[in-house]
Amino acid sequence: MSREYEFLCIRCPKGCRLKVTVEGDEVRVSGFACLEGKKFGEEEVMNPKRVVTTTVRILNARYPRLPVRTAEPVPKDKIRDVIGALKGVVVEAPVRRGQVIVRNVAGTGVDVIAERDMEAVG
Repeated sequence: MSREYEFLCIRCPKGCRLKVTVEGDEVRVSGFACLEGKKFGEEEVMNPKRVVTTTVRILNARYPRLPVRTAEPVPKDKIRDVIGALKGVVVEAPVRRGQVIVRNVAGTGVDVIAERDMEAVG
């Protein structure tokens, strides 16, 4: 018995329409324009992942919130855990873009990093 899925690839701006067929352990992807699209189609049916973006509180900075993101995609079923782990996180300025804010967030093995520089004020 085979299962078929259709996805819009989000790996690049082309937005290829992928058709993914799963038969047993075999995954076939069609409709991709690059190998990243093929890889995305395979991952989307076997272990979908996303980069999580949000903000955390920052003290002594020009703005009250610091934009952050996961350094790598995390499994979709862990997104709520990641967001929950970031509630209540407070950092102090100065912060540099790319600086690790939380290591191994929610036990995913992925760090959360700052998405912009924030100078200290005051």
